[in-house]
Amino acid sequence: MIVDFHTHSFPDAVAPRAVAGLAAGANMKSYSDGTNAGLKAALSRAGVDRAVLMPVVTKPHQADAINRAAVALNVSGGPLLSFGGVHPDCENYREIMKGLAEAHVPGVKLHPLFQGVAADDQRYLRIIEYAAELDLYVLIHAGLDPNYPGQDLASPKRLLNVLRQVPYPKIILAHLGGLGQWDKARALVGSAAFLDTACALYPWRDREGRIASHPEYDALTKEEFCAIVRAHGVDRVLFGSDSPWTDISESLSLIRASGLTEAELEAVLGGNAARILGLHE
Repeated sequence: MIVDFHTHSFPDAVAPRAVAGLAAGANMKSYSDGTNAGLKAALSRAGVDRAVLMPVVTKPHQADAINRAAVALNVSGGPLLSFGGVHPDCENYREIMKGLAEAHVPGVKLHPLFQGVAADDQRYLRIIEYAAELDLYVLIHAGLDPNYPGQDLASPKRLLNVLRQVPYPKIILAHLGGLGQWDKARALVGSAAFLDTACALYPWRDREGRIASHPEYDALTKEEFCAIVRAHGVDRVLFGSDSPWTDISESLSLIRASGLTEAELEAVLGGNAARILGLHE
């Protein structure tokens, strides 16, 4: 089983506007239309069995609608499974998260840059602490983001501070712990957190899809990638594409060509995800 643990989609009514706005703001290419149907088609082309959606609650009032959609998707069956979302300014965060746990949603996504709060802010720490009480996974964007150039709200240093204050083993750090901050992210290698591979090997492309060197988002080399995966522990690394912002087929091919062994690939590309989410063929 191959599982893409880091994907995004939007409601059909807003997907064209959302994708166009984000692509323009970051000068990056979108590889699907941002809908669930578009994501399913991309998965089929890539030969990926399942994908996990990571919705971002950018404003507190969005939480209810986003989480209703997540619950509905999860009970509908099919290749897509969704995390829920919560904003650090949601005063009723405990109610929101308890509802997700009771609906068997496996976790929540936090994005310090899009939510405008530093990763080690107390508002996030209390969410993670409550997630631990509920046995929910927490996936956190890690590193830079092309829509918010230069902002360090999710820097590896801040994330290391989070792990020190809340040593919860069900935290997942996106982008191998630090998109565009690979050297600093090495401080997270060997920690108790899971890491996902989103964008780590993917070459930076502009909005027209042209490969271009970028001082902040150049990819790791194959050798660097394999060294990080092995040093961290292959059983705590999860394949992620960050679709629609990368092509799932190419993301998968890059991991397969990285130099990992067949056993390591089996774990990273789906075995680990299937284990922690209780997925079956």
